[in-house]
This record gives sequence, structure tokens and C-alpha cells, in this order.
Amino acid sequence: MFDAPPVKETEKSMDTVPIKTYEYDRPQAGLACTAEAWARIPSAPELAERNALKDKIRRLLKEKGAVLVAHYYVDADLQDLAEETGGCVSDSLEMARFGRDHAAQTLVVAGVRFMGETAKILSPEKTILMPDLDATCSLDLGCPADEFAAFCDQHPDRTVVVYANTSAAVKARADWMVTSSIGLDIVAELHAQGKKILWAPDRHLGSYIQTKTGADMLLWQGSCLVHDEFKGIELDLLKAEYPLAKVLVHPESPANVVAQADVVGSTTQLINAAQTLDATHFIVATDNGILHKMKMAAPGKTFIEAPTAGNSATCKSCAHCPWMAMNGLRNLADVLESGANQVHVDPAVGLQAKRAIDRMLDFAAAKRAKALPTGALEQNAPMFSGVGPA
Repeated sequence: MFDAPPVKETEKSMDTVPIKTYEYDRPQAGLACTAEAWARIPSAPELAERNALKDKIRRLLKEKGAVLVAHYYVDADLQDLAEETGGCVSDSLEMARFGRDHAAQTLVVAGVRFMGETAKILSPEKTILMPDLDATCSLDLGCPADEFAAFCDQHPDRTVVVYANTSAAVKARADWMVTSSIGLDIVAELHAQGKKILWAPDRHLGSYIQTKTGADMLLWQGSCLVHDEFKGIELDLLKAEYPLAKVLVHPESPANVVAQADVVGSTTQLINAAQTLDATHFIVATDNGILHKMKMAAPGKTFIEAPTAGNSATCKSCAHCPWMAMNGLRNLADVLESGANQVHVDPAVGLQAKRAIDRMLDFAAAKRAKALPTGALEQNAPMFSGVGPA
């Protein structure tokens, strides 16, 4: 394994749109983060325009018979609009599942590209739109399908398990797709069957699962540019300032951050922990877009961003995905009005990727059925079990 290189942030311009460029070194061919990625971050509208855009989006969703699904990490206005108009705010797979089961034939995905692709894979007959098709993910970009396929071919004896934050083509090469909420359970089951695992792309989540299960795992060396920046030593100092605070950590974070957690889990699980734990203060190590939902779910509680850099840095808490920030009110209204930015997945690739997703869904359904008493499947119980405390 290698230590992730520092992000070198530069400014460019393309036409009149400001662009942030995130550059990475490639320490090892085939096992690295993306070489370069950029994000067009729209400026925030003033209050009058903001209200007008929200009214326009509500009207267009109704006129077009569309439903909006949003990730916890996008702008708070988009999260609120999704819930106000009968859509949903959730993690990536639940967004896709919601869209699949909804009667609407047009699904607008406020998130990043792999989320739109997953929605299309599960609902190939539906129109999937995104505010900006260039909104992507460092985990996805850092795991090119051709390089990953070659890596898999070098290890044909291993069961291929990929994280949801990957392209449709990478999912199509996998035996299983997992989310952070059920990855540990699936790998534990495969390990019990004597399977050796090839894991991609997040090395921190993979290492966490490997430690918990003892499975033989070969890890692709990718990382999330947000979670990778959390610092264990700075978190330790922050905990000293708030000794009664509970620490909530997403398992895409480095091991020295995960080791200090009271709860390690997916976005949904961290929100549930904020609601249910007997504490008034929480230090949160994941994208700060989640704080909007946490504050709504647990009013009166205090949420503190985990530090992403040391005292000498210019920013100690800037944990927000630049690509999630590409989703805004203006481009959401534009895409609803024009019908542009459709997500397309090659049908053959989609069918192959769906097999890996369906394996996970079937595993989760069987696990849930086994855990619940007879008749309880009709209740609104959570779909997935937790990754659990560290």
C-alpha cells in the first residue's frame, strides 16, 4: 500500500465556467487514484432567484411526471426539494431502488455519475437524467475498467467484489457489488466459504473489512479524495476538546481515523446513530453534506466536522466532494426543462452489472428474512445490516 499523494488544487477556466482541477500523482501503474479530475461548481443563486428556481423545479417535476432522488452529500436545497416533491434522499443504492419501484418514468438523479448509471442498470426502461453528467467520483475515476479487467485477469482464482462507487463496466466485471452497509457481511460469508477476494476500489474500506473478517483480500489501491483527507492525529486533538462527543466515521476513512470511532457505518447508518445514541455532541468524519440531514433528524444536537488537515493548513474542515457540489438549482431546472443529460448504459454491460447488484440484493433480502420473525417482512424494517462499531 502507498500513502495517498497530496492533492494539488489549481484553477482553470472553460468558456465562462470556473473549473477546479484536482491533480494526483500515479505512484504505481494500475493501482492509483485518478491522474486528473475537475469540477464545475455553480455559484449559489441569490435569494429571489433561489426561490424562483425552487418553484420552477416543483412545477417541472409535476409537469414532466418525474421524480427527484438526491444523495445526502448534495446541496441542502436539492435534498429538501426531493423530499417535498415525493422523491427521496438516501445513499446511492437506495436512490436507485426507489427510482426502480416508483411509478415515474423519468428519474432525476442529484449525485454523481455512478449513481445515475446504477439507476439506469436497475431501471433500463426509464429515462435517467442528471444535472451534470460530468459529476463523478475519485473512486470511480481511479479504477478504469480496462486496467481493472487486466488486474482481475491476473488473479482468476479470486472472487471479485466491487464497491458501489464504480462504473457500470467495472460492476460488469465483478462477481458481487456491495455497499458500505453490507460489504462486511458479504465478505464474511465469502470468507466462510473459503473464497479469496479481489476487492476494489477503496483501500480503506477494503482494509477495514479485511481486518474485521480475516478474509484473504487483494486490494485495489483507490481512495475517496474527501475521506482520505481526514487525519487521525487531528481527530485525537479535537476529541480532547469535546471529550463527551461521539465520533461517527465512514469506513472510507483512513485506519487511524476509523480506530477512534464510536460508530463506523454507511451514510444512512451514521444518520441513524446520530438520532439514537445518547449524546448531544457528535464529531462526524464523512462528507459534510450529511450534516443537513443529521440536523433535521436530531434537532438540538451539535455536529462537528472532523478535521481534514493540520494546524498549518489553510483549511481544517473542507470535507465536501467537489463533484457533488456540481449539482445545483440552475442545472437541475435546466435538465428538467430540456430533457438533456440522459444517462446511457450499454444494455449488455448493464445486464452483466445487474447480476453483481442482484447478488447483493438477494443476499440482503435473505439475511433480513432470516433475522425477522414470521410476518415481519411486511414491516418497514431497514434493508441492510450495519457495518457496526469499530
